[in-house]
Amino acid sequence: MMAQTQIQTDDAPVLEVNGLTQRFGGLTAVDNFNVKLMPGKLTGLIGPNGAGKTTVFNLVSGFYQPTEGEILVDGKPTAGFKPHKVTALGVARTFQNIRLWNDMTVLDNIRVAQHYWLGYGLFHSVLRSKRYKQREAEVARESHELLEVFDLLRFKDEFPKNLPYGTQRKLEIARALSTHPKLLLLDEPAAGLNSHDVKDLIRLIRWIHDNFDVSIWMIEHHMDVVMELCSHIKVIDFGQTIAEGTPDEIRNHPAVITAYLGDDVI
Repeated sequence: MMAQTQIQTDDAPVLEVNGLTQRFGGLTAVDNFNVKLMPGKLTGLIGPNGAGKTTVFNLVSGFYQPTEGEILVDGKPTAGFKPHKVTALGVARTFQNIRLWNDMTVLDNIRVAQHYWLGYGLFHSVLRSKRYKQREAEVARESHELLEVFDLLRFKDEFPKNLPYGTQRKLEIARALSTHPKLLLLDEPAAGLNSHDVKDLIRLIRWIHDNFDVSIWMIEHHMDVVMELCSHIKVIDFGQTIAEGTPDEIRNHPAVITAYLGDDVI
């Protein structure tokens, strides 16, 4: 049985997007976007400012509903799904502007992120039933373990807003991983980081990719981050795909150079 499950996981894409289009009034933010992400891969999505990258992530994670097209997570269509239902399917994300619960401790940020799979309802919560106590103990134990793995346990009683920016980014990624995702979406994880923190981030993402059973899809403007980490890169501009391939292919692609630097460079 386990062998059969492994074969299905290896052969099937963790995410498949077909003909994805998003219009806001007369503006087409994403136009006929297609992608297939296989398990265990680290893939990049790049493009100039306003190209539609974050809109793609918002569509995949359920924050927007597409005008046209379909999104399949582990073979399951997500049409009409709210973000929490997409998370339950195995998609977690971070944001370009860090979104942590600053009035909760670091530990509670991790604990609350796991609420969707607690396995008990209001009845068990009110009565403090055996199921409630068991699940809360499991969540607390796993949260402590995750913070320890990320070297954040020493901050467990601190509020995120009091932490250095690079540590907040690390916590946001840890919180996303606490939901046990199959696919982790990183939206400009290097945004706002200094050069030292960017190097630490590269090491962290590589370590996550090597040690967690998760596919990673990242948007990033720091080209050194994308080129060093991603085996495959997709480039969009004005909502349309203009190139895709390996880092070397993308680095020298005329359409990519034009999109970033203008026709005069070509």
